Amino acid sequence: MKTWALCLAALYSTAAIAQNTNKEGSNYQFTVVKNLDAGDVENQGRTGTCWSFSGLSFFQAEALRNGKGKDVNLSEMYVVRKMYPLKAANYVRMHGKANFGEGGGFPDDLLCLREYGLVPQSIYDGNRVKTYNHAEMLGLMEGMVKKTGDATGTINPSWTKALDGVLDAYMGAAPEKFEYNGKTYTPQSFAKELGLNADDYVLVTSFTHHPYYQQFVLEVPDNWNWDKVYNVPLNDLTAITENAIQNGYTVAWASDVSEKGFNFAQGLAITPDWESLTPEQQQKAFTDPVKELTITPELRQKAFDNYETQDDHGMLIVGMSKDQNGKVFFRVKNSWGTGNPDKGYFYASEPFFAYKTTSIMLNKKAIPADIAKKMGIK
Repeated sequence: MKTWALCLAALYSTAAIAQNTNKEGSNYQFTVVKNLDAGDVENQGRTGTCWSFSGLSFFQAEALRNGKGKDVNLSEMYVVRKMYPLKAANYVRMHGKANFGEGGGFPDDLLCLREYGLVPQSIYDGNRVKTYNHAEMLGLMEGMVKKTGDATGTINPSWTKALDGVLDAYMGAAPEKFEYNGKTYTPQSFAKELGLNADDYVLVTSFTHHPYYQQFVLEVPDNWNWDKVYNVPLNDLTAITENAIQNGYTVAWASDVSEKGFNFAQGLAITPDWESLTPEQQQKAFTDPVKELTITPELRQKAFDNYETQDDHGMLIVGMSKDQNGKVFFRVKNSWGTGNPDKGYFYASEPFFAYKTTSIMLNKKAIPADIAKKMGIK
């Protein structure tokens, strides 16, 4: 997912209770279908690390679902600290023809869980002062990885030590052992204690330029480690997400948020058929329910192919609701603090999800059996 500037453009409940967006003057009325606990809303600050905040929020929700994550708050910056040297090495080996920066994706979270484990926020907070801001640190590191070769093409082997020095100075050294709640852990043993296993999770998307029910490398710049995603038809992508929520599994969600219909301040992400609306209806689109576009695989693919849909932001889907017209909305946990009407959450319509999702991450057990069989997942 991209930098912060582009990113910026609860207990289980099945009770059918009416709620609004908590925004004064809104006529949207939501009835809860399912709502899942995923811990407190965090704030990524002035960083492009939404992929870590959403991925770690997903792991926290999984630990809570396992009954092993009570009161746990996982460190997003531990994952960021572990990924930077790997991204830098990839950038250098690709002669600078790869992505290096604050952006990343859910594959980074899985890689960290698999290879390095996880740690609590209380053990490692990445030297946060008031808010996270990595601009100065990133500037120093970019200078290192872009100047590692001299005129003969040789690389100074000390650049990796210098990069680690900058990371340690700005973020702190990542812990190898730590004490937590009276026990000694390594990051790997702590993740195991929470019941988290990277092999339990998969990435899923839906695009027409690759065969369905197979895996492919998702072609977005922040997929720097070329991880694969499962490709399914669009109806299956929505069905998988609904099934997950209905059965108590949250879903990590990567999406484009640059659309006119994405409005975190208003607590909504929708895809109005703007051309069919009167000027007055357009003005009231975020307070009065409006007609939305019908999303087809072809429309979705076109938006991806012409860069209208990009891998902007990572979030966490924690619930489902229906509006007064019976339309399904996903309830989404964001990482931009709690300053919007729903205290850091918002509602995304199913058409918006179908149109703008780049990928999701979820537990394999959350996939309907018939779809999992087609995907070759056991």
